[in-house]
Amino acid sequence: MAEVTKERYGQFIEAVLTVLNDQPNGLLGREVIERVRTMLPPTEFELAYYPNSPRLQRFGNIIRFAMIAPAKAEWWVAARGVWTITEEGKVAVGVFAKPVELYQEAERLYQEWDRARQETDEADQGDQGEDADLSRIPSVALDSADESAWEEISTHLVEMPPYDFQDLVADLLKAMGYHIVWVAPPGPDQGVDVIAATDALGATGPRIKVQVKRQQNRVSVDGIRSFMAVLGSNDIGVFVNTGGFTTDAEREARTQETRRLTLIDAQQLVELWIEHYGRLPEDARQRFPLRPVYFLAPPD
Repeated sequence: MAEVTKERYGQFIEAVLTVLNDQPNGLLGREVIERVRTMLPPTEFELAYYPNSPRLQRFGNIIRFAMIAPAKAEWWVAARGVWTITEEGKVAVGVFAKPVELYQEAERLYQEWDRARQETDEADQGDQGEDADLSRIPSVALDSADESAWEEISTHLVEMPPYDFQDLVADLLKAMGYHIVWVAPPGPDQGVDVIAATDALGATGPRIKVQVKRQQNRVSVDGIRSFMAVLGSNDIGVFVNTGGFTTDAEREARTQETRRLTLIDAQQLVELWIEHYGRLPEDARQRFPLRPVYFLAPPD
């Protein structure tokens, strides 16, 4: 990537951090890249496609490459394709006035991280040459693959018919060892979609009341309070929403003293599905089939 200067890398870092600074809940990596595209129009080189990958444009990959050092500097984090700025990143974008200075600081911190990882002498950690650049390619490929996989998974969940999604949650609870007492039929559910118990008769332990929402919007604190209104003193509430929950909603659930409430977003739902996949019946697996794919991972 010799055609991309340090100044240009710095511009990309600055632009990404600026975009994320306005997104407290993070933003999908592809959306970040598209916003950067409007801020920094691509050059002819960046618009070109890789000779060996005619469907892969350089621009997005160059940005992902530029953001590896800032990630090791702990200026931002990525989870399931969502990029989020850290407090350190907010400070960095405010301290360094010139993009090249931002790039140099990120590289300095990257080198510190790399020295600590490899436990080699400083002579091996010189200027960022071709070999050093090539060592970062697995990070770019893994980040891109993870983001692409998560987009497909989240889209599948959001587009799933609502009662199939309800059954999916019930299947997961059953695989986790709970007994499904009731699943809401089509029609008004009065705030509860699934009722589960810790034993087959529901004679011991608390009832588990589940509300399921398959939507992209976050549930607000009012939504949490409405759900808590249907919980009895001995009930445990589980609220599943693919779009997640607002900060106020999470705080409301966390600080409850008279109601026990667990919030599950799409990422947590998928993690639980993977964890208990082996206990799921075949028809449940077909409803939401997943298969592991092994990738060459970058060094930690």
